[in-house]
Amino acid sequence: MRALVTGSAGFIGSNLVDRLLEAGHSVIGFDNFSTGRMEFLNQARQSSRFRLERGDVLDLDHLTRAMQGCDLVFHMAANADVRFGLDHPRKDLEQNTIATWNVLEAMRAAGIRRIVFPSTGSVYGEPRVFPTPEDAAFPVQTSLYAASKLAAEGLIAAYCEGFGMQSYIFRFVSILGERYTHGHVVDFYRQLRDHPEHLDVLGNGRQRKSYLYIQDCIAAMLTGIEKAGERVNIYNLGADEYCEVNDSIRWICGHLGIQPEIRYAGGDRGWVGDSPFIFLDCRRIRALGWEPELNIRQSVLRTLAFLQNHEWILTAEA
Repeated sequence: MRALVTGSAGFIGSNLVDRLLEAGHSVIGFDNFSTGRMEFLNQARQSSRFRLERGDVLDLDHLTRAMQGCDLVFHMAANADVRFGLDHPRKDLEQNTIATWNVLEAMRAAGIRRIVFPSTGSVYGEPRVFPTPEDAAFPVQTSLYAASKLAAEGLIAAYCEGFGMQSYIFRFVSILGERYTHGHVVDFYRQLRDHPEHLDVLGNGRQRKSYLYIQDCIAAMLTGIEKAGERVNIYNLGADEYCEVNDSIRWICGHLGIQPEIRYAGGDRGWVGDSPFIFLDCRRIRALGWEPELNIRQSVLRTLAFLQNHEWILTAEA
């Protein structure tokens, strides 16, 4: 297989690139390095089956040229800045929705018919059913990030119907693991490194979240690509468990051997659009033979160990 991976220098994208190369595939990485790290591609760049294209997914001509001869596109590039989405609402539209349209148009021009797209469990907003299945009714969208991802899902499905493409849409919980660069583990570890005597926490600490280890996430995607055969294939990806933010704090502080004062901002969510409970029904992807190897606690501690060994991530500019 010859695949193009947008966002190839990002957290998920770079881990995916390495897995594809390890499996013997050829990969073209496409990234503008606005948030991606060249260091994450050090291993990939040693392979003769990897080619890096420095480009922006909003540049349709470059994108079309880069994917010539590919069999499959993994469209991993996105603006994942959920927390501050209201500060720059156009960014989600451009980098998530319009960028996805560009990818689809480039695929159409290049004669490529298969796309893999990472969506988000946040498209369910604040659902009434837990664990939340793929066919749950969509409520009012609560974040610009989720709205832009859902719009991209709609475009992908329409292109599949109209142009005979095939898609694999994966609705993720939050992903943890090596090369993780933003999220609660980074935020907490950065604080505790700078002032181990106290920790400031958004919300009340009782928000309930599900997480998934990066390698389990990639294994699930590859399983779906191999075994799913519908025109539009949609799968939730997550662990069959969840934890409170307080649980994560306890695991991190226990690992670091500290007992800081926990200072809560209050309220049942960390920011506008933050769902206080995310827990996805993942029976559909499990029916294909996939199951995660790490639980949430192990994933948190694996992420923390990576950050301890790569502290430059805490100070590097995004």
